[in-house]
Amino acid sequence: MTASAASSSGLFVPIYEVSTELFISLDGLRMPARRGETVIAVLLRNAAALGRSEFDGRSRAGFCLMGACQDCSLWSEDGGRIRACMTMVEDGMALVTAPPLAET
Repeated sequence: MTASAASSSGLFVPIYEVSTELFISLDGLRMPARRGETVIAVLLRNAAALGRSEFDGRSRAGFCLMGACQDCSLWSEDGGRIRACMTMVEDGMALVTAPPLAET
């Protein structure tokens, strides 16, 4: 196990050294990512919650991890909706856990 894997605080622990090849952000928090990873893999490796449960307010981290349940829905800062488990990372992605407010 590499030093980075041993010190990871996330739910997913990489079996390889995570380079800072590119970065994404969730609610303004910047995280390192690698090409070929899904958004949810990056978020769970970095201990980021995807949202809160409507029942008890606890952190949510996705449910099925295969695109069927929509529990991993996130939004781009411009309002586009994505499923974190089905979307590959792109350098500079800026995501938010709540849909942007519609302008009235």
